[in-house]
Amino acid sequence: MITTFEQITEATADYPLRTVAVAVAEKKPIIEAVKVAMEMDIARPLLVGRREVIEPLAQEVGLDLAEIELIDEADDLQAARQAALAVHEGRADLLMKGHIHTDDFLRAILDKETGLRSGYIMSHIFILEALDRGRLTFITDGAMNIAPDLITKGDIIMNAVYLARCFGINRPKVGVLAAVEVVNPKMPATLDAAALTTMAARDQFPDCIVDGPFALDDAVSAMAAEIKGIKGEVAGNCDILLVPDIEAGNILVKSFTFLANGRVAGVLVGAAAPVILTSRADSAEARLYSMATAVLMANLRRSERLKIGRVHF
Repeated sequence: MITTFEQITEATADYPLRTVAVAVAEKKPIIEAVKVAMEMDIARPLLVGRREVIEPLAQEVGLDLAEIELIDEADDLQAARQAALAVHEGRADLLMKGHIHTDDFLRAILDKETGLRSGYIMSHIFILEALDRGRLTFITDGAMNIAPDLITKGDIIMNAVYLARCFGINRPKVGVLAAVEVVNPKMPATLDAAALTTMAARDQFPDCIVDGPFALDDAVSAMAAEIKGIKGEVAGNCDILLVPDIEAGNILVKSFTFLANGRVAGVLVGAAAPVILTSRADSAEARLYSMATAVLMANLRRSERLKIGRVHF
């Protein structure tokens, strides 16, 4: 099981070198990240953006562009489309968000003709390296689905379970987060948590354990769960945290990053190819580990789906 970010890059050593198409590769941390990825044989870049901006940055960080494809594109939307098209056509294996707004980047992925639709619900997963837990923690969905309904939350869980399997966690524990640990009809997040827990008891979620509702403390702290008298395999021991909505997930992860100085990676799951989706403010290190995560995804075929009951006559 992979428990640190360094182990992610080490794990990629056994996999083929992948090509990553970077949309709007126009900031120094982006160029630094792809340079290190090349040096570590994690991925080689295909850069899309304004040549007049990218070339000086490459020179500054010591990235030799002689053997790298660079598509000169001044318009951000077209740059995202060109990068997605490179993956769609098989000229690249991975797609990476550069210095572009997430909604503009997602438009290229969702394009019906040249994008990366797959038939799965797409959702974003942040990976947090909380070292005192002795494991990586997966947070979903803090970047794509704004206010997912019950079934979408089920699909988001399955995306996260697939990613956890890429990290060697074969039966991840999923905690459904809310503000409290009891079901309150006035708090929709607790109702969804209860329904998802019942669905898990009916074996609708393969290869994982789902429980909730949990407040954040008793989802990740065995001591907090014990003090509150919350029992079960998942309490205090979660691998995956399903947040109620995009605001909760985004604030949770950015608090970890900018207030606690924690290390974070981010990917989009459910597209036809692995997608690296980080914040424009993220460091080169965060982008590097996100690329390594995408390489892990590219080497594990997905088969599990959420089981939904149908009426049979």
